[in-house]
Formats: sequence, structure tokens, C-alpha cells
Amino acid sequence: MTESHSTGQVSSDLLDAIRKSQDMVVDATKRLVETLESVRSSVQVPDLPKPEEYVATLYNFTEQLLDSQRKFAEGMIEATKPLRSGQERPVAEKGGKK
Repeated sequence: MTESHSTGQVSSDLLDAIRKSQDMVVDATKRLVETLESVRSSVQVPDLPKPEEYVATLYNFTEQLLDSQRKFAEGMIEATKPLRSGQERPVAEKGGKK
């Protein structure tokens, strides 16, 4: 098994596990909502941002964080380049293309 195939399989397995756990959370949330609907009128809910606004804000922040981490990692690669002279292999470009 090649290194890239093994890495690809690990990535695939990890993404599959994440999807399954996310599906479980969505299902649990649906059951919780069904339960809470029965007591809804007796509970006061504070003013919260719309879920769509919260998700958009969270994803915008996450995109900025990932961009920052990519730049940091690329900077570290560049900074350590002298230590790796002669050992370079082609690196995947942004977006996963070689």
C-alpha cells in the first residue's frame, strides 16, 4: 500500500466517522426538539440571533481561521526549507491538485 493510498484511506475513514456522528447529533436534536415542543409555552426563550446568522458568522470565522493556519503552515514549510534541501517531492497545490 502506498503512502498516499494509506493516507487517503485514513482521510476517507475519518470523514465517514465524522458524517456518521453528525447524523447521530442531528437525529438526537430532532428528538430533543420534539420533546421541547411539548413544554414550549411554559419556557421563556431569550432573544437570540437567527440560526442562519449564527451559522454564517461561525463559518466565516472558521474560513478565516483555516486560511490563517494554511498561511502559517506554508510559512513554516518555507522557513524549514534549508533543512530539507535535496529531499523535496512535488507538493499538492491548493485545492488538492498536483
